[in-house]
Amino acid sequence: MLRVILELFRIITIILVIGMVMGFIINSIYAIFGINVENTRGGWIVAMGIFPLLYVLYKNRLQFSGVYKNGGQVKLSSRATTILLCSSVLMLTVAPLFR
Repeated sequence: MLRVILELFRIITIILVIGMVMGFIINSIYAIFGINVENTRGGWIVAMGIFPLLYVLYKNRLQFSGVYKNGGQVKLSSRATTILLCSSVLMLTVAPLFR
């Protein structure tokens, strides 16, 4: 039970820390081009575009290095990975249109 709680804490930490870093990087890239999506609908789309990236990162890499080991841990299929990454990139590219 303790391992499950530690893994949940790890997932929340991954979402917060890596998500904030990714958001900062994406907003910095937008700022280079003179685009500001903070405090707009585009900012929400950027946030929703980061979640599939984090999910793919966790399911394909990070779940195998955690404290909770389960025999049912499998990677995402290549098709699911491609769909999630493409939808994420699409959200990140259309976000400036909604500012």
